[in-house]
Amino acid sequence: MLSAEALKKIDREIAKYPSDQKQSAVMSALAIAQDEKGWLATETMDFVAQYLDMPPIAVYEVATFYNMYNLQPAGKYKVTVCTNLPCALSGGNQAADYLKQKLGIDFNETTADGKFTLKEGECMGACGDAPVMLVNNKQMCSFMTNDQIDRLLEELDK
Repeated sequence: MLSAEALKKIDREIAKYPSDQKQSAVMSALAIAQDEKGWLATETMDFVAQYLDMPPIAVYEVATFYNMYNLQPAGKYKVTVCTNLPCALSGGNQAADYLKQKLGIDFNETTADGKFTLKEGECMGACGDAPVMLVNNKQMCSFMTNDQIDRLLEELDK
């Protein structure tokens, strides 16, 4: 289901916890699986559950609670815009509207070419840098004006 390399990474995460608590690595294991597969199909989550000796429902609970996990195929670039109150008051909603117009999609949609998926996010812990966006759950983008959004999209579209 997952490559030997992915399993090695999961094993390194499991080793960080007491041997009887390997389920504590579930978030890391899901992130590793998603990085390899692109999204978390039920079969992938079931595999993670079996690998960590936990009930599948416990893995589903984690995967459905956090918006960093893709439960359906997503574009090559998942752009998550913080629209929580501090960001909204500092231009987050305007940045989201600009992205929607620029990409021609709404939240939870993917562009026809499969490059971009747009998501609405909750607090990303960088309220002072609003408006804030997260690309593929890994690259934080701060103070996103329309010009900066244009530059980001151009760079990602290369």
